[in-house]
Amino acid sequence: MALLPFIVADPSGSRPHQPLILLQSSTSQTCLPILRSLIQPAKRPAQTLLFCFLYPSASLIADWPNTLDDSLKVFDYTERIPGYSDAHDSREDILAAVHSGTLIFPKETIISPQTAPPGTLHVIIDSIDTLATDLASDSQTYKFIRTLLALIMSRSQPSVLILHLLRCPLLPILTQIHLSPTLTHIIAHPPSLLTHLASAYLTPPPPSGATDKFWSVFILVSERVHESEILVYGSDGSGTCSGGGADLQEFVVELTVRGIAAEGRKRGIERTIEGWSGTRPENLQRLDALKSIWSRGKSSDEVSHLALDSIIVLSNISEATHRNSWCILQFETYSIPREIASTGSLYPMPMKVSSAACATIDLNLVSAGEPIFSVTPTKGAILYEPDSADDIDEDDPDEDLDI
Repeated sequence: MALLPFIVADPSGSRPHQPLILLQSSTSQTCLPILRSLIQPAKRPAQTLLFCFLYPSASLIADWPNTLDDSLKVFDYTERIPGYSDAHDSREDILAAVHSGTLIFPKETIISPQTAPPGTLHVIIDSIDTLATDLASDSQTYKFIRTLLALIMSRSQPSVLILHLLRCPLLPILTQIHLSPTLTHIIAHPPSLLTHLASAYLTPPPPSGATDKFWSVFILVSERVHESEILVYGSDGSGTCSGGGADLQEFVVELTVRGIAAEGRKRGIERTIEGWSGTRPENLQRLDALKSIWSRGKSSDEVSHLALDSIIVLSNISEATHRNSWCILQFETYSIPREIASTGSLYPMPMKVSSAACATIDLNLVSAGEPIFSVTPTKGAILYEPDSADDIDEDDPDEDLDI
C-alpha cells in the first residue's frame, strides 16, 4: 500500500503519530517538490512555521508573499551568512516562535509547553545541514533539534517537525531511536537509478521483481552517491528531469516509516519504493521515466525458473549446424509456459540441444512459429569429449606423468 499520499495530505495525521519527518535530497535528485507539498498540505494545520536557511521562501511557497493563508508564518534567514552579516543565533528565534508564536524570546524565560499556542503545529526547517554549517557544530545542532522536538512532542494536539537536509554527518544521528522512537524518512532518488538496477543487476522494482532481492541490491547501490551522480550527470546521464521535461519532474521516493505498531505489537519498520510526478505522488508504473523497466516483462529470475514442460517455438530458423556433437539451433524467440502464456511476452534466447534431439527435426518440414518439441525434466549429467591435448590412458594413467 502506498504511504506517501497519506503523509503528504496530512503530515500530522499518521497512526501511530510520527512527530519527526526527514526529507533527504542529494546532488543527483532534489526533494523540494515534496517539501512544497508538506508546507501547504491538503489538510491544513492550525499553524505552520517555516524557517528558511537554504532556499528563499518565494521558491518554496506558491503565491508567496501574496498568499492569504494566515496560518502560515515564514522566517527567512537566507541573507544571514556568518562572517558577512551581524552575528545572530537563529535558534532563539525558532524556539521562541514555537513557544509563543512570536519572535520575542527573553533569555530568562523558561520554555513551558503549557503556554504554547493550541492546535496542530507544523515546524519546517530548510535545511538543517545549513543550520549546522552556520553553527559550525553538529553536536550543538543535535542538542537544539532534540530540545525543539521535545517541545513539539509535549503539545496536546499532534504536531510534527519536518527537517529538510542533504547527506551530511548529522544524518545518522537524526535517524537514531534515541532522538525519536518513531520516524518518517523520505529519500529522493533519480529514476535512472532504478533503470540501472534493472539492466545492470537484473533487479527491477516490485511488482516486476522479487521484493527481497530488490531491497538487498537497492540499499547498497543507493548508498554509492558517486554512482548515482554519474547516472544523472555523466556523458550518458538522464539529467534531473528525466521523463517529464523542465515543467514536470519525475523521481523515485524511498520511504521508511519506523514506529510502534497498533494493538501493542512490537515496533516495526516499513519500507516502500514509490514515485513522484510533478506536484503529487504517483504510481511507479505510471512514470514515463520507468517505462523501459515494465516493457521488459518478467525478470531474469522468473525466466530461469520457468516450468520444464515449456513448448519451444521456432520463429525464424536461420541455421542448423553440427559442432562437437551438439546441434546449435539459431532462432529469435520462444514462448512462455502455459500458466503465463496469456501475457504474450516473448524472450530472446538461443537454445542448445543434443544431436539426438536435433536428428528428430526435419528443418525443411518445420514452419516458423510451430512447436517442434517439449523440454522434459532429466537428470543432470556432465558430457565431455577429449581433444588432442588430453592424455588419456586407462591401462596406466600414471605412466605418462613426468615427475
